[in-house]
Amino acid sequence: MTNHLHKGDLPDGLSFGASVAVDSETMGLRIGRDPLCVVQLSAGDGDAHLVQLIRPDYECPNLKRLLTDPAVLKIFHFGRFDIAMFALHLGVTTGPVYCTKIASKLARTYTDRHGLKDVTKELVGVDISKAQQSSDWGAKTLSPEQQAYAASDVLNLHAIKAKLDAMLEREGRAGLAQACFDFLPARALLDVAGWEDVDIFAHS
Repeated sequence: MTNHLHKGDLPDGLSFGASVAVDSETMGLRIGRDPLCVVQLSAGDGDAHLVQLIRPDYECPNLKRLLTDPAVLKIFHFGRFDIAMFALHLGVTTGPVYCTKIASKLARTYTDRHGLKDVTKELVGVDISKAQQSSDWGAKTLSPEQQAYAASDVLNLHAIKAKLDAMLEREGRAGLAQACFDFLPARALLDVAGWEDVDIFAHS
């Protein structure tokens, strides 16, 4: 497994095939307050590409092109947050998308443990560390530990998706999951627009 760190943008000509696992690191979890710092990607081949973004301009045309490429499925875990941050800071609506957290909630109804660490451990037998989750992602230089942590968040998503797809088919919920994925970019845009704590489908 190799981690590739890119400053500012993905290199020209880099291809991820038909699907790419995507995650991001930010200075916090507050949309509108906390900046986007790092985007990590993997084609499911054991390699991870980390893009350390240059603020405040976020000039990354290759990354933006990939996030909006209709021929490339973007696989997230809790994509709602990442997609919202990409919309706010990169000015793009990411799609098409797949979210393993949504898929897990629809397929793994025998548990309430849908965090990436738990899902990864159960479905693919990998125990990932969350030790660097709360660290300074805006630092000029990312530590080897930060890079390894960021990479771990995307390296297993293709394998997790395959397991969850089988479970969704078995339980007859694949179509419902796809409808949720199709709506996810709109849900993220609602978050950016100020409806992050409001269920617009609720009665009141």
